[in-house]
Amino acid sequence: MLLLYDFLWCFFIYGLLGWCTEVAFAAVKSGKFVNRGFLNGPICPVYGVGVGIVVFLLYDYRDRIVLLYVLSTILVTFIEWLTGYLMDKIFHHKWWDYSHMPLNIGGYVCLLFSLVWGVACVFIVKVIHPLIARIVGMIPITAGVVILCVLVGATCADICVTTLRVLKMNHHLDMMERVAEELKELSDKLGENIYENVMEQHERAEKLREKYTELAKTSTHLGSRFVKAFPKMQSRRHQDLLEEIRQNLKKGRR
Repeated sequence: MLLLYDFLWCFFIYGLLGWCTEVAFAAVKSGKFVNRGFLNGPICPVYGVGVGIVVFLLYDYRDRIVLLYVLSTILVTFIEWLTGYLMDKIFHHKWWDYSHMPLNIGGYVCLLFSLVWGVACVFIVKVIHPLIARIVGMIPITAGVVILCVLVGATCADICVTTLRVLKMNHHLDMMERVAEELKELSDKLGENIYENVMEQHERAEKLREKYTELAKTSTHLGSRFVKAFPKMQSRRHQDLLEEIRQNLKKGRR
């Protein structure tokens, strides 16, 4: 029980610190605040899980720097790769992409960032975690359990809301694709004068355009936070439509 208690504290603390790091990096780069997390709340689960596992499995190696570095690099690389791969397969989007970096694996991980992760983990295990462990140790167990229950509940709710938002966005992108195909087919046939009731088909085409515009607005609203949070996000099925969302967001900022 205490093992789970300690791990959950690691998950939330390092998830928060990871989120702060991502937000700070984005702020320096873009000059504005951007929620760089997948979830709505201030937490990056991949940081919480990754660093939490490193701390729990490798803390006993804290005095063997080289071994700690090598094992940390391997662990966090695998966790980042697995997270990126699963999110890609589940949601049909690649949320980050290192394809432009040398020695990358599927664009999910690359050597440079893995090496940096290794250095960061050594610093965390040697310097940061002992301080955090002391702070957590000062919290009464009962109060700590209550706090963790609230955080777990809030995070689970956030995961559900965010997942539904992504699925809804995907559904709207599917509908946009179908409407676009139907509109193209109708336009081609009108151009070939296949239809006798041309005026009626023109009205149908106009309704399809209106429907597409409405779907585009909804998709832009649903996908805006994800596109901002993951600038290199790619869609496996609707990359052109995802680029359209990006363009709509740029127009909205003008």
